[in-house]
Amino acid sequence: MSLLRACSLSKCLGRRSLADVRRCFAERCQLCVSVRSTAVRRISETPFCLQKRNISSVILKSEDAKKRVHEQSQLLDVLKARIQQLQSDVVLDVQHAKVQFLKSPSFGGGVSSGRTVKGSSKDKSDIPKSGKVVTKGASKSQPSRWMKKLSEENINKLKKQQILQQKVQRNAKEKLPASKSSLMPTSATHKTMSSPAKKRRGGTKLSDEIRSSVSSAAAVTAATSSKAAEALKTSKQKRRDSKSKVSDKDATKTTKDGELTEIAELEKRLNDQVQQRIHLSMTERFQESSTGSSCRDIQLSIRSYLEACVFIGDIERSQSFLVSQHRVMSRRKLLTTDVYNIMMRVWAKKGTLSQIGRIFILMEEAGLKPNVGSYSAALECMGRNPNCPPKVISRCLNQMKKDGLSVDDLFRECVFQQDERDMLLKAVQTVKPDYEPSLTQNASQCSSPLVQDFYTNREHHTYPKLDFTQEELQKCFQSQLSVEQACTITIDSVEAMKPVTENMVKMRELLAEQRVQWQKVLLQALRENKMILTKTNTRDYKLNLYPYLCLLEDKEYVDIMIQSVSNMPPSGESLKILAHDLGNRIYTKYCVRQKHQNRVVEKLGSIYDAYTELLAKDTKVCNVLPREQWCKLEMEQSSGPMLQGAETSWPYILMLELGTFIVDIMVKNLKINSDILNPAYDRKLIPILYHMYTFRSTRQVGFIKPHPILTQMQQEAMETTLTFDSSVMPMLCPPVPWTSEKFGAYLLTPAKLMRTTHGATQHEELLEKCPNLHPVFDSLNQLSNCAWRINKPILDIIISIFNDRGSDKLDVPPPLSEAPKIPHFNSQDLTYTASEKAHMKREVINAKKKCSEMHSLRMDALYKLSIAHHMRDKLFWFPHNMDFRGRTYPCPPYFNHLGSDVTRATLMFAEGKPLGPKGLDWLKIHLVNLTGLKKRSSLHGRLEYADSIMEDILDSADDPLNGKKWWMEADEPWQALACCMEIANAVRSPDPTKFVSHFPVHQDGSCNGLQHYAALGRDVIGATSVNLMPCEVPQDVYSGVAQQVEELRTRDAAKGLKIAQVLEGFISRKVVKQTVMTVVYGVTRYGGRLQIEKRLKEIDEFPKEHVWDASHYLVRLVFSGLKEMFTGTREIQLKSTMQHINLQISHDIKERPDTVKQKNAFPPNFIHSLDSTHMMLTSLHCYSAGLTFVSVHDCFWTHALTVDTMNKICREQFVALHSQPILQELSSFLLLKYCSTIQSEAKNKKYQEYRRLMLLLAKVPQTGDFDLQRVKESTYFFS
Repeated sequence: MSLLRACSLSKCLGRRSLADVRRCFAERCQLCVSVRSTAVRRISETPFCLQKRNISSVILKSEDAKKRVHEQSQLLDVLKARIQQLQSDVVLDVQHAKVQFLKSPSFGGGVSSGRTVKGSSKDKSDIPKSGKVVTKGASKSQPSRWMKKLSEENINKLKKQQILQQKVQRNAKEKLPASKSSLMPTSATHKTMSSPAKKRRGGTKLSDEIRSSVSSAAAVTAATSSKAAEALKTSKQKRRDSKSKVSDKDATKTTKDGELTEIAELEKRLNDQVQQRIHLSMTERFQESSTGSSCRDIQLSIRSYLEACVFIGDIERSQSFLVSQHRVMSRRKLLTTDVYNIMMRVWAKKGTLSQIGRIFILMEEAGLKPNVGSYSAALECMGRNPNCPPKVISRCLNQMKKDGLSVDDLFRECVFQQDERDMLLKAVQTVKPDYEPSLTQNASQCSSPLVQDFYTNREHHTYPKLDFTQEELQKCFQSQLSVEQACTITIDSVEAMKPVTENMVKMRELLAEQRVQWQKVLLQALRENKMILTKTNTRDYKLNLYPYLCLLEDKEYVDIMIQSVSNMPPSGESLKILAHDLGNRIYTKYCVRQKHQNRVVEKLGSIYDAYTELLAKDTKVCNVLPREQWCKLEMEQSSGPMLQGAETSWPYILMLELGTFIVDIMVKNLKINSDILNPAYDRKLIPILYHMYTFRSTRQVGFIKPHPILTQMQQEAMETTLTFDSSVMPMLCPPVPWTSEKFGAYLLTPAKLMRTTHGATQHEELLEKCPNLHPVFDSLNQLSNCAWRINKPILDIIISIFNDRGSDKLDVPPPLSEAPKIPHFNSQDLTYTASEKAHMKREVINAKKKCSEMHSLRMDALYKLSIAHHMRDKLFWFPHNMDFRGRTYPCPPYFNHLGSDVTRATLMFAEGKPLGPKGLDWLKIHLVNLTGLKKRSSLHGRLEYADSIMEDILDSADDPLNGKKWWMEADEPWQALACCMEIANAVRSPDPTKFVSHFPVHQDGSCNGLQHYAALGRDVIGATSVNLMPCEVPQDVYSGVAQQVEELRTRDAAKGLKIAQVLEGFISRKVVKQTVMTVVYGVTRYGGRLQIEKRLKEIDEFPKEHVWDASHYLVRLVFSGLKEMFTGTREIQLKSTMQHINLQISHDIKERPDTVKQKNAFPPNFIHSLDSTHMMLTSLHCYSAGLTFVSVHDCFWTHALTVDTMNKICREQFVALHSQPILQELSSFLLLKYCSTIQSEAKNKKYQEYRRLMLLLAKVPQTGDFDLQRVKESTYFFS
């Protein structure tokens, strides 16, 4: 840094006179105090001894000036005393270094112009050991408020030190004679903790401080552990003494001693684990403490603001903002090295080394250490400057080496934009001509034994190719790139196929006219608001929205507003949701423009073209994974910008603020004539959007609601086009493989690897700390690489029904014209009684609710069908991401294979495979599964049933809407119809074994949550009930529970219980299925009762007056039946909850954890993490076997040809997963996380809680005798 300072001040040094700078500390740093304009100025420097300053004198011509100098003299006295006080803060055995001061001129005096103040021996003020301040030449006037405040602080400090010494002495007396060793860590800790504070004032390197903090934290942990052990011994003795007075003391004492022994063993084990991980954990804690979750949003806001200013070219605003943040001490603490680096990169591109030097000085004043980004910017600047001496570059590299950084670190860790990397390399090669960056690709290794074999033994892997040529894939890339560059896409609506009426034409014309007018109004309003923001006289350190309103063209902001009005539902939208949606759209467009500006698009195209060689069918076979190939190509084409990590994610609060500003413009300026639909009304301009409030539960929520006139116009117009963001559409080319948690999926549109709640950051921080996510990336990439196409015959039938009033039975929502009419009545009419009015009000509310639900369902179906229709002649892909449990989801939200029966039926694999010898049989079995019939039949029985109804199958395929309509009675009618058509085509082909099928066949887990519970508990009965045990026919757990409930009901009915008698003949599989399926995921009796109540209400014959009592009665029987069937399983579920583990959980927002929600959420989340792990393992091994594989959580899809292979892999990976010590590892993890810091006082109530928690978490439930290997032989495990 001394080098960079020399560079930045080289010109000044040549013109200024030399100031006498005294050395203040014995170490590397100096405290330089010079007098300029009769004021005291403190300058902390790096090892840089001499600095030239011009010191000009000021002739005091007024009493005010004299008074000001007098006050400054007093302030100097205070500063002297303050330094002495701060130095005395450390332990007494730390020796102070002397601090020398230049004497301030006495009151009324001055410094003659052109002279330098020279300090002599009698000008020095030594700090006496007594703590008093001796000041020569100071004013004799009364002490100011500064002096009074300092005196008060001294008195308070002495009192605190006396109290602290008394406590230390008292604690020392209470310790045993052998406690001397236990006190030593505390003393050492005190010294270690004080030294960084002292060194920091002198400019000690931050790395030294981090090491000191880590060592001190380790010492604190050691001291705490020794105290806890001592306290535990004392508590044991006291408990033994008290128990001797109880009559049954022997039995109690034995129990307590056993617990204490167990606790002691657990403590020893935990201490060993803590010591093994102490360095890592302490480093993490230091980092977390320096950047808390509350500061993260502020830091992101600062970075986002600076980057926005730089993007729009307003360098002056960004520089002044950074300086203003730096000046305010409370804001300076929030600045990080990366924030300063933003401005360094700006000046580096301009080749202004002096500005970079000034920013280095600011960083030094902030106590920050330069990182790789800082040195990269400095060297880049030198590389751009042709006149930069090689000696300067060498000195910079030497300084970097002293800070523990290498040149390779710069190329390995920095994120480069534009030509930054090339300029950096140019600078380095100026002094090291033969240097070339040594970049190594991260090996695909994972510590988990579940995937070690997958990555190490690849000789038998046959990774599948896509059924496309390389040229076709490159054309697909260009199509997708054009869509993402536009950020939005307009497609035809399927309602456009309906006959156009005169009223529809009229409404479309009216809307088009209004939108033209609205665009003009919004454009003018936006520009006026921007002018107001530019003239707003706000403080520099306050964030201003102006830069964010200049990131795009004004017309683009207006288009976003118009689009949001068109998409707004009649019932309105929450202000928070609408504002975030608007802010996110602006951010997405900004990211795309950033990538254009940084020249990322050209490089992306080059790498993707080479990447297609791995996927295309007309190229050689490569034994590498897509992620590995992409990383390899990035390394080979390292010149130029990097593809990932250049943009900063905007914090949630920023998106809300920006979106709210946009909404405010819309609400204030969008208006329409009140007589536009009815000329009889008086003409006046009325707003089309209203800001109102409504209640959600007990919370008041801001709402934006459209005017009924606008809603009526939009509904009657039935416009022919729909506009979507490009990210909601399927991709037209294979997605970019996930290579890090911040890069993957779309080409230009930003995407998140993990779905999180808006504003939450904890999951993202934990994700970044994960050591190796390669198996997760590879699994997501495998799912994303599956190509799809549309089943056109099925889509055409669905669209015809959709445009012909829909069908509730077939899950095709009807239009609003079919909605019930909302009754109108005059509430002031005296002819109605109070009860009649209340009844009519309820009818109005129910009718409005029904209309709102119908509109939502209709629009959802409209979006899905319109997207499918747009894709009917295209091939497409679904990029995937995951939630915090690892469950995977397609990124496009509307149209994907996780959707309803309607959506799934329209999808087929783009690649076809011949049926082979057993493929047709699997198609038939799959059809029977879709009907919901033959649940208890064997595979052979289902196949025979399919052959027996072949006539109905062929009739459904040939004449679906006018034939026998057998398919309409299936549980999943549209998928059943699609399967009927596939079977018909296969059986009518010359050779069914050679028929190329694109149809996905499903294999579904048998109550998958209970399967994982039974495997964890090795419960034989439970395992048999959910088909982990081989059986001749499938075991249906739902039917089994229903049978048990019926037996219990029969017994109670015989005893005369009325409700048991009423339920005779009504207990079926359907009534109990949902409760059984969700009880494993933590559903309560209350929730289960609501589920059963809903099923009973669906039975027309059941007497409605008994629904309440019957649901209460049945939920009790269902839970009892499950308890008998799953003994070990239920024990695991009850004893693995989070109900006692909320003591130290920190949330992203400052709220106390909801213990009830924590307790209920942990079991389902843990089980979901297991089923997602099983799915990912299956996907990886299916990919290595050359299979096409996709999943809907616990439902696995593949071609009919490869069902048997997928089933084999699925079972093997389930056994491999549950062969791991899952519960033991969970217990160890929870103990280490929540019980590694035992309270130091045995009497403390918290200690008792920790002790109970430790015993609870250490007790791993006992397992049964089920042999996991039997799963491999179970036909109906997944079927």
